[in-house]
Amino acid sequence: QVQLVESGGGSVQAGGSLRLSCAASGYTYSSYCMGWFRQAPGKEREGVAAIDSDGSTSYADSVKGRFTISQDNAKNTLYLQMNSLKPEDTAMYYCASDQCGPTPTHRRRVVAGRRKADFGYWGQGTQVTVSS
Repeated sequence: QVQLVESGGGSVQAGGSLRLSCAASGYTYSSYCMGWFRQAPGKEREGVAAIDSDGSTSYADSVKGRFTISQDNAKNTLYLQMNSLKPEDTAMYYCASDQCGPTPTHRRRVVAGRRKADFGYWGQGTQVTVSS
């Protein structure tokens, strides 16, 4: 059973940084996609960043240049480094994953799209609050 557990959220002032972590367990896919999504009150859940097993990444325009997604395969952990945080980054952040393939082209398409529907496994979320 796939389990995703996020950590690292908190409250920071605008301009500050946080690093979110997502510990993954229960699957052994060699081809996968993982992503970070966020949902603010009253808004749709949106894809913030995504990465696949080949290392291809994508970012929402609103976070490009400020957020970095990375993975440590040895630790089965996904990260989201968030710098220069803004009040509009305030949201619940979720880690998501799924088997992804069968080709690199397909995986890159999933990563580029950052669509909720492409990810079947979700963590419980971690809250990020940025004050002005």
